[in-house]
Amino acid sequence: MNESVPSTRRRRGALATAVAALLAALSLPVTGAAAATGAPVPPVPSRYTQQRLAWQPCAEAPELECATMAVPRDWHHPKRGPDLSVAVSRHRADDPAKRRGTLLMAAGGPGGAGLLRPGSFVRAAPAVGAAYDVVGFDQRGVGRSTRPVCQTPEEFQDFFAGDFRDDDPAARARVIDDSRRLGADCARRSGGLLPFLTTEQTVRDLDLFRALLGERRITYYGPSYATMIGAYYATLFPRRVERMVLDSNVGFDGSWERFQLGQPMSFQRRFEEDFLPWLAARDDTYHYGATVAEAGAHWERRRAALHDGPLVDGALTVGPNQLDNGTVQAVYRASDGFPALATALTALDDWPGASPTARETARQVFGQYLSPGFLAEYFAVTCNDTPWTGDLDTWVARGRELTARWPLAGARTLAFAAVCATWPAPTAPRVRVTGAGLPPTLMLNSVHDPATYYEAARSAHRALRGSRLVTVTGSGDHGQYPGSNACVREVVESYLLDGRVPARDLSCPSPQSG
Repeated sequence: MNESVPSTRRRRGALATAVAALLAALSLPVTGAAAATGAPVPPVPSRYTQQRLAWQPCAEAPELECATMAVPRDWHHPKRGPDLSVAVSRHRADDPAKRRGTLLMAAGGPGGAGLLRPGSFVRAAPAVGAAYDVVGFDQRGVGRSTRPVCQTPEEFQDFFAGDFRDDDPAARARVIDDSRRLGADCARRSGGLLPFLTTEQTVRDLDLFRALLGERRITYYGPSYATMIGAYYATLFPRRVERMVLDSNVGFDGSWERFQLGQPMSFQRRFEEDFLPWLAARDDTYHYGATVAEAGAHWERRRAALHDGPLVDGALTVGPNQLDNGTVQAVYRASDGFPALATALTALDDWPGASPTARETARQVFGQYLSPGFLAEYFAVTCNDTPWTGDLDTWVARGRELTARWPLAGARTLAFAAVCATWPAPTAPRVRVTGAGLPPTLMLNSVHDPATYYEAARSAHRALRGSRLVTVTGSGDHGQYPGSNACVREVVESYLLDGRVPARDLSCPSPQSG
């Protein structure tokens, strides 16, 4: 049926009024934002707020729509410098009649790409995908968004060369020189971009995205580093949050330095208390040792052998640092990471005699852990967000102590910290997470998570007032939703779909302990 002209004009006028009000609201300072950061919030120029997202099917995932959003390089001086591009994506709600809003999801890292994640998320959580438009993005500095440039893959090999456990003066000097060079190369090659790759700048990108989607409030899901993005967003824009799930939490209540000093303990705990018992229980399959002590000693012998003679096969080099890095990455999730690591370890024991499948697994485990692009964003965010101790003698001493106590990840302390210790002093406003004005937030964490350790999650939970912490017992997996744990799924989906908030903190046993 055709509408009458007066009716059409009235509806268009009402729509225009609503859009104008939304854009005006975006351009005004948000109550509490300046207090949370100690920084003024200038109006947003109309060239950003009035842009239209040109949605097209994503090339790699046609079930998603993709677009590009222009954002200021510096939200605190939005008229200065060139625009940045942020790639965004969308999966429309499968059931428009029951659509309840937009769920925005972010990726971890820092350095992880999130553009295509809504597709896998909706497949794993179909009930949520039916009720929400699920949107994602590559944050500034990542993937298809404007990125920094640090080193070529060939140059980057120097950063992980050698053995981070070596404590002789020449080895320490090399580590520090390589870390300084990485930071200097990032600054020299990135055209002034680095100071603006921060979590605080990213959450302002997200609020522009929210406005361009026409949403007054959003629901948010974020795992790992994305919990910090979510906590910062909730702090700066609490009244624009409907619901929020933070899964496997970084210590967003403190500094990156404090949080990362705790990771050697948690990676060692996961390795010794979860992976090695799993491996020893399968000695008939992997022949790596029938007890935890035997399997651990076997791993150390292999590391010592790689120190004396790294394995080199074409583009693959596996030395002690690569063994550490591959092991660190593999213990994030037991179901796929443990078998892959065990297969790769057996391949290293007899490389010429290993099957092609085992050798390919070893290439995946030990040859693809980190990249120059990932670490460019990782260091930009972690070095820029919060201050670092700049005294390298302190980091030499800390590295020696952490290597002695928790060598798996402790050995890389000096290499990683020296990048931020020699980085220019951060200028990003500090964000103090409190939870003020925020609806109840759901937090998930396993007790043996190696990367986002439980102790930091508890501290972040205390800082985020009104949050509920779901502790996953008997598990060390990183990332709890969506997954196989029926208890976690029930709690999360009751919250997202029906608004049911747990009355208090609770525990969910993992399937293997249940």
